[in-house]
Amino acid sequence: MLYLLDADVLLDANRDYYPVERVPPFWDWLLAKAGEGQVKVPREIFEEVVLPRPQRTDPLVKWMNDHESDMLLNESVIVELVRTVTEQGYASDLNDTEIQRIGRDPFLIAYALVNPSERVVVTTEHSKPSSLRANRHLPDVAKGLGVRCIDTFELTRVLDFKTN
Repeated sequence: MLYLLDADVLLDANRDYYPVERVPPFWDWLLAKAGEGQVKVPREIFEEVVLPRPQRTDPLVKWMNDHESDMLLNESVIVELVRTVTEQGYASDLNDTEIQRIGRDPFLIAYALVNPSERVVVTTEHSKPSSLRANRHLPDVAKGLGVRCIDTFELTRVLDFKTN
């Protein structure tokens, strides 16, 4: 199984419960799982973490840049799948403001759609099925397209993260 990480998994983990400088075992574990091919970050999601925070003093940005070759999913997105996710998962007539609001989530789901029985999206977003159009949440869009979605804590259970 390949677990594809959303930017919020990395950002929230660093900010809230596994800071890079305070809980290095989590980041070492993540790197090991990436090396085993179980965890990856698509290029578009990697950039979502790194590009808005170019200052090298940010520990997460430094960690990401130091381990880019290990963490990156070595694939190019299939544009038709991004279009499918956007049109079927959000709406076929999104305006420019709505497209900006959904950000890069369609890319993440598109990578999972390459092989939905073997790929899982990992996000900290929560389901909110009543949301419409660009306000839809990643878990709901993924589910509607047949892609499994889990959160960070389920990932740590499934892949057996331990700090001892």
